[in-house]
Amino acid sequence: MSERQDAPINEIAVFVAVAQSGSFTRAAEDIGSSKSNVGKAVQRLEARLGTKLFQRTTRAVRLTEDGETYLQAAQLALDGLREAEQQLASRRSEPAGRVKIDLPAGFGRLLLPSFRALRETYPKVTLEVALTDRMSDPIGEGWDVVVRIGALPEDSELTVRKLCDLRLGLYASPEYLAQRGDVSDIGDLAMHDAIVFRGPSGRLRPWTLQDGGVQRDYAPQPVLVLADGQALVEATVAGFGVAQILDRVALPYVKAGRLVHLLAAADVDGPPVHAIISLGQKMAAKTRAVVNHLAETLQRSVD
Repeated sequence: MSERQDAPINEIAVFVAVAQSGSFTRAAEDIGSSKSNVGKAVQRLEARLGTKLFQRTTRAVRLTEDGETYLQAAQLALDGLREAEQQLASRRSEPAGRVKIDLPAGFGRLLLPSFRALRETYPKVTLEVALTDRMSDPIGEGWDVVVRIGALPEDSELTVRKLCDLRLGLYASPEYLAQRGDVSDIGDLAMHDAIVFRGPSGRLRPWTLQDGGVQRDYAPQPVLVLADGQALVEATVAGFGVAQILDRVALPYVKAGRLVHLLAAADVDGPPVHAIISLGQKMAAKTRAVVNHLAETLQRSVD
């Protein structure tokens, strides 16, 4: 015995039009078809369902009992589809829905407070945020946006937008400097405790410093090695020593008096920050809103 095929949506829509108008002729006019096509669509639907949906006379078209039952279900189904279409259309024009975003640990904590403003501007957008320093896979892990600092993977299935440039500088807490003394030149660094970052490759990251018009890598002897960007910032604020920190990450702590910027002339250009987005036919309005917010927030952070 062959399986019964589900009725096409257009046949269901024709059936509902006939039921609502009580006439094959008026239904054909309403949907822009011919009376013959409307009649054939209803016949095909009845054949699939194995029952009569209408009682036809020369004067009227009335629903059978089975027709009444099917009409209720058909109207609910069509109403649900129309509502879904409206929601999808509104999402294309108005940001709405969940956006999964993966941020570097230290950078993410800098950006988290700004998401309140994003929520106020786009109340229909929900954020799911992860803070990690590893290179996440936007496609394989289902992220809408992955923000990363530095080198990017070469992948034709990804869209990349540059969010900002960074600077690298040396910072220490006021308490640490009060105890150990100021840093007046690069030579003084040898007498200070250093906090050093271990990158994903496992290599200790040297400090790159501007020294008399030349950039030099300086490899301090660390008293503390950390592989978490936010932990490095927190250790510096706590007074463990001197660390090289991204300017946008350090700035809020400098403004709050919790970090001091050392040897500004030794600052160097740091890596750029990019938003990595899975490539699609068109970036969703919700994703575009989040990416624009990130770029605007990072620009304001140094204005």
